[in-house]
Amino acid sequence: MSSTRKLWLGLAALLVVSFGVLLWAGGEIFRAAPPMPERVTSESGQVVYTRADIEKGRQVWQSMGGMQLGSIWGHGGYVAPDWSADWLHREAVQMLDAWAREEDAPSFAALPAERQAALKGRLQEAMRTNTYDAATGTIVLSDARVRALSNVAAHYESLFGNDPATAELREAYAMKNNTVPDAAHRRALTGFFWWTAWAAGTERPDDAAAPANGAPVAKQVTYTNNWPSEPLVGNTPAPSLWVWSAFSVLFLIAGIGLLGWFHARTHAAGEEPHTIPKSDPMATLRITPSMRATAKYFWVVLALFLVQILLGAMTAHYQVEGQQAYGFMLADVLPYSITRTWHTQLAVLWIAVAWLGTGLYIAPAMSGHEPKFQRFGVNFLWVCLLIIVVGAFAGQWLAVMQKLGLANNFWWGHQGWEYADMGRFWQWFLFVGLLVWLTLVGRALWPVLRGPATDTKSIVGLLFLSTVCIGLFFAAALMWGEHTHISEVEYWRWWLVHLWVEGFFEVFATAVMALIFTKLGLIPAKSATVAVLFATIIFMSGGVLGTLHHLYFVGTPTAVVALGASFSALEVVPLAYIGFEAYHTYKLGKSTPWMARYKWPILFFIAVSFWNLVGAGLFGFLINPPLSLYFMQGLNLTPLHGHTALFGVYGMLGIALVLFCLRGLRGQMHWDVRPLKVAFWCFNIGLSMMAVFTLLPLGTMQLLAAIEHGYAYARSAEFMQRPIIDMLVWMRVPGDVIFSVGAVALAWFVMRLWIAPKRELAPGATEAEG
Repeated sequence: MSSTRKLWLGLAALLVVSFGVLLWAGGEIFRAAPPMPERVTSESGQVVYTRADIEKGRQVWQSMGGMQLGSIWGHGGYVAPDWSADWLHREAVQMLDAWAREEDAPSFAALPAERQAALKGRLQEAMRTNTYDAATGTIVLSDARVRALSNVAAHYESLFGNDPATAELREAYAMKNNTVPDAAHRRALTGFFWWTAWAAGTERPDDAAAPANGAPVAKQVTYTNNWPSEPLVGNTPAPSLWVWSAFSVLFLIAGIGLLGWFHARTHAAGEEPHTIPKSDPMATLRITPSMRATAKYFWVVLALFLVQILLGAMTAHYQVEGQQAYGFMLADVLPYSITRTWHTQLAVLWIAVAWLGTGLYIAPAMSGHEPKFQRFGVNFLWVCLLIIVVGAFAGQWLAVMQKLGLANNFWWGHQGWEYADMGRFWQWFLFVGLLVWLTLVGRALWPVLRGPATDTKSIVGLLFLSTVCIGLFFAAALMWGEHTHISEVEYWRWWLVHLWVEGFFEVFATAVMALIFTKLGLIPAKSATVAVLFATIIFMSGGVLGTLHHLYFVGTPTAVVALGASFSALEVVPLAYIGFEAYHTYKLGKSTPWMARYKWPILFFIAVSFWNLVGAGLFGFLINPPLSLYFMQGLNLTPLHGHTALFGVYGMLGIALVLFCLRGLRGQMHWDVRPLKVAFWCFNIGLSMMAVFTLLPLGTMQLLAAIEHGYAYARSAEFMQRPIIDMLVWMRVPGDVIFSVGAVALAWFVMRLWIAPKRELAPGATEAEG
């Protein structure tokens, strides 16, 4: 059996087992999810909330931007608080202060330490005890807790309205006035916030047998595995978080050791002798009508990229001026939740469009086959993408401005789930568009797939399978409904964000780059095939089950924590040796004089390797172990990983792919690469400054605050409005400006290829590649 066939069988077995375990884990998450009560009552019989109230409150939360304004269970925005943690802390303080006043003290803080300890024990028993009755669907609360709950609810009803008493806090949270103008909706919103806090502070029922006489009682954890850190209610890291964090480090070390052994073994065997062509094989590539039509995709990529940067600057500025931008009341027109929604969605959209355009370009280029009506299909899909972007974004604005109504929001407005915000109609539209893309790419590759065996057939097959997965796995966004349990929504949402974006797009990009280097004649097709299949196996071995590391604190059982910790550590393993890939790519770029034509695409690909190691590897593993994420989730160390991995890896890769395609589309034109040089260095320097000057120090300060005082304090206005925090946020400006200069330079370079282009002076001539 050939080594290629063995790798294919190994990949197939890996995916079957991994997805089988992932589906099993989903079943466990659904089983262990915190219950949604039919009613919440006081001991005296007063109905506090009904299920309808809580469900309606969630609809209100989604319509105002959901996770884009603050967060729930740690997932979402970073300027406003985590509403679950904030409510839990406020409710605990209300109860402690009420008990302190019964002892003639002005507040809990005024009591002596001994009495404080006693009341904290009383509080923990009151709040952590699970009073949910599954038979009746009822949660019964003490009258004292209901009074505390009512006071907290009044605070939120004031905050989300237009009450002058909370105006300063709204500004600190970057909330527009009258975020929720309807009083009944604000009341329902408090029901949803209370339920998420109840799940975070209430112990999950123990399914284990009772301990024998004299045996210690196992420590119980809340539905969210004791997240967030809240000293008042006894929320501290569960024992399982310590254990599986330690094991994740062991898995990481073992994985790096095995990969090092494999690299040493294969390196010792040496590379096959290979003759590099004397001229660029792709210089004579026939550009088909459909390939030429992909140019407009790359124009859209640049337009979306520039708008995304502008919205990112506005979103960051909200953190220091609240509702304004240099004196202009921006929140009345573009609230923070909208700028952040569009900023995060555009990040995924422009990168995805870059890769979709690359697929449409590369398929006919590799097969030499132009199917009938292919150009029409490429143009039709482009128009559909524009309609989706404009329609989805318009619906989100109408929803956040509370002009759409709750009845229409789910289908046409803002779903409120970070990275999956667009209304369900637009998700269906995008899914159909991806199926069209899959069809267009597949029909162009079909002659190669059906034809006789060739050296590159396995790589083309992997490219096609990744295309199929990209098209089909977006269906994960369609797996939840308007009232699906939030734990189930989070499970499917991370299928979309982690598997679709970080998984199959990664395989697609790896296959595309291998095909390009093979087509250029730089590497033997056999070696490329083995390398691509092995890289896919290594990546997917940790990538599929690594999805679970996003789900530690959304109502999951310990088994999911164990799986997520173990396999997310393995995600870092191939990144630890990414330097070998970068060096190999650099050697390819220097292997022959005509490769100077591809210098800047190669350099962008090397940047991908660097940020893979730093952003995805180092900063990713910083937050991925359960114990780390317990304190860091939703702090600025999370966007430290997000920015450096999303743009540093996927964004840089998207730009590299675009430049490779442009070499074919406009390769006969003279390339003035000075703007590319500016763009490359501005992107890398700007991203580094953003990470080092702001996100890393700010996130570290928040981490220390969370460990010492609890999570709610690390996200509070009291902490986030300190002068040093403002200074750190302002320190983003130099890096953002440098980064923006790079984006403008890249756009200028591409624009000049179509506006007043200059042809090469002589066939085969190359410009100085400064």
